[in-house]
Amino acid sequence: MPHYDYVCDNCDHKFELYQSITAKVRRKCPECGKPKLRRLIGPGAAIMFKGSGFYQTDYRSESYRKGAKAAKKEKDSGKEKSQKKAKDKGDKTSQGKKK
Repeated sequence: MPHYDYVCDNCDHKFELYQSITAKVRRKCPECGKPKLRRLIGPGAAIMFKGSGFYQTDYRSESYRKGAKAAKKEKDSGKEKSQKKAKDKGDKTSQGKKK
């Protein structure tokens, strides 16, 4: 549901109001009660998406999440092993040059 910014020309009260696109523009100020309210033009008339459920990954099952977590751990441990091998290989090469 979109939200709109309103301001009262009588008392300068400013507020946001969530209302339907088809709803009528409010005219009466909730603070002073005068019909001097106007809707501001700007980024306030946008639809805001809050909460989960807007991305494909939000709908994944628990078993999928567990599998993805396990795959990530496996991938990370593979990187550590290859880095250790590269380091060991570098140490052996550097030792050979010192002789």
